[in-house]
Amino acid sequence: MAPVPPGIRFLASFNREQWYRAFTFVLTFLLYTSFHLSRKPISIVKSELHKNCSLVKELATESSKSGQPQILHVEVDCSWKPFDRDNYKQLLGAMDLSFLFVYAVGMYLSGIIGERLPIRLFLTMGMLTSGLFTCLFGLGYICNIHTLSFYIIVQIANGLVQTTGWPSVVTCIGNWFGKGRRGLIMGLWNSHTSVGNILGSLIAGYYVSSNWGLSFIVPGIIIAVMGILCFLFLIEHPNDLKAAETHSTASNNQKLHKSWTGVNGHKELYLQYKKQSCDTELLLGQDSAVCVPVQQVVVVKSEAELSAISFRGALCIPGVVEFSFCLLFAKLVSYTFLFWLPLYITKAAHLDSKTAGDLSTLFDVGGIVGGILAGVISDKLGKRATTCAVMLLLAAPTLYGFSMISQFGQGPTIAMLLVCGGLVNGPYALITTAVSADLGTHKSLKGNARALSTVTAIIDGTGSVGAAIGPLLAGLLSAQSWDQVFYMLMTADFLALVLLLRLVMKELTSNKSRPGVAVELKEH
Repeated sequence: MAPVPPGIRFLASFNREQWYRAFTFVLTFLLYTSFHLSRKPISIVKSELHKNCSLVKELATESSKSGQPQILHVEVDCSWKPFDRDNYKQLLGAMDLSFLFVYAVGMYLSGIIGERLPIRLFLTMGMLTSGLFTCLFGLGYICNIHTLSFYIIVQIANGLVQTTGWPSVVTCIGNWFGKGRRGLIMGLWNSHTSVGNILGSLIAGYYVSSNWGLSFIVPGIIIAVMGILCFLFLIEHPNDLKAAETHSTASNNQKLHKSWTGVNGHKELYLQYKKQSCDTELLLGQDSAVCVPVQQVVVVKSEAELSAISFRGALCIPGVVEFSFCLLFAKLVSYTFLFWLPLYITKAAHLDSKTAGDLSTLFDVGGIVGGILAGVISDKLGKRATTCAVMLLLAAPTLYGFSMISQFGQGPTIAMLLVCGGLVNGPYALITTAVSADLGTHKSLKGNARALSTVTAIIDGTGSVGAAIGPLLAGLLSAQSWDQVFYMLMTADFLALVLLLRLVMKELTSNKSRPGVAVELKEH
């Protein structure tokens, strides 16, 4: 008999639940990748909405002087109305704010609603409607819409429905994975943010110069398709899988029971049935041979028995307030890069929209490495707050160096993008995933896993306030100079560090800390 290949032996070592755990990891990864994929195009298209019109006008003038047919239409080929005005940065900042402010407010509501509705349906509806509104933004180009209010309304609607994503996927992944090596697992899983940004940049960059409407329509279709896959395949909790298996077993037993009920005097047939299923009982003696199924019972504690945690109760969990406000400033920095980095590279390095978009993906590649590294280190040391604080401390001088990107060559620019991406996104990734999951399953909750969605929404919702403020301030300050933007980012980075100092001191002075286990914070 031929030996079994090692690969097959490895796959066979996984039980049914482990396969579903791996499947849930991959599926939720892809689901939230599509969320960020649909958010990224706006940052790529900004440089197309308002171009450097001086070059276009010069070409048009030279063409008219030489007597050649004038094929350039400055108003059309230069900038897209209403973003052709001198205050275009403020208009773009307002468009960002309309999305992010509603996203921040809606996040608090989504966490509370998400605990009370089936996650699969809640997430599916959010993804389908997000796909619709993302496509609508792109239709502005195809339908030649130049009204600012149209784009603002679409952004507001999209920001609201996109809040369904984060609490849902974090709750789902938290249900399937315990605390062991959570930092590493969440670090790998959270790379969906950067992967989505990279894919969104590449897709938007491919269409931006020829038809920027497709830069939104294609990602919109992708997130809608992923919403359908979510509806068909997402399993919210391991208990749902056990309940489904129990229901299937009960149904099979019931079918067999109906086939044999009423058979009298056929002891041999009854024994054959009993051989097929040992979950039977013989009633009224052997002569009557009336058998009924004894269903296999799997005791699963229903989450309905546990009341959903209140907003105030979630705030009382130790560490939630500190990490929430820390994330406010960390996400301010991260989302300013998300929405303004391609435009900054275009202006500072004098590159076209596609090249700037491609270069900005290096920032997200650094973010993937930073998030994984933060998770591994925090797992090994058992100190989540300290890991975040060290990365925030190192990020400040890196941000200052990044402000001088126009003076660098291509090599230093690429290195700076990678390093800055890792240090900026590392703390952000750790807080939104492993820290949120730790706090959402804190021992003070006494096993109430339903709190995870609310805790996640509070932390990320507070962070999203910073995400709304950052791009808005960037639009206002960049009108003066880009240096002002980077001073703002360094200040936010410093404030995020200060907010973690109490937790850092608690971790460093705790005698209970040991590798692989995050320090349990006392209630206050």
